[in-house]
Amino acid sequence: MHRKRNIIPSKLFGTCLFIILFFATGFSAYSQKSAVDSTKVGKPEVLHSPRKATIYSAVFPGMGQMYNRKYWKVPLVYGGFATLGYFINFNNEQYTLYKQAYSDIIDTDPYTNSHLDLKVNEYLLQPERISNFTEALRRQKDYWRRNRDLVVIGTVVFYAVNIIDASVDAHFFNFDISDDLTINWVPGPVMCMDNKLIGIHCRFTF
Repeated sequence: MHRKRNIIPSKLFGTCLFIILFFATGFSAYSQKSAVDSTKVGKPEVLHSPRKATIYSAVFPGMGQMYNRKYWKVPLVYGGFATLGYFINFNNEQYTLYKQAYSDIIDTDPYTNSHLDLKVNEYLLQPERISNFTEALRRQKDYWRRNRDLVVIGTVVFYAVNIIDASVDAHFFNFDISDDLTINWVPGPVMCMDNKLIGIHCRFTF
């Protein structure tokens, strides 16, 4: 009887120890899981898209610069297009004027005389000099047409520069430029004619 009384408490002690270890391990695992789950995951950084900047500038000039936050460039873009548009219109008006005058002076219709509305010396309108005046009108017509075409080409180039500028700025938008630019003078060996000499290395750190 005395031996049985010693066996029962031993079993109870083992059972209690197992229960204590089970709960301790379970709560420890739960606390670790909670600590991991409670950690906040930062949002991924949204990269600046050169593709969007290029498309924006192609569809609506100046919008790519606004997307790149280069707002000071927007007035330059619109000012450039406004200036080019003014010169296109001015040269086209002059071309239309001289084209009509040249067309009227070379035809045989006496009622088409818009060339007389030009402010020219009447000396040039005399019959013996009318051929020179006609040639002058032709040159003026070609001159203003050439100027108009050149300004149109310049407008196309300016439009392309607007797109390229937005794309390049977008590529360098996330480029980290540090203000720490230093020069270090470091002594070291220098090879000259297979001979080692003592010299100074200049090292840039940025």
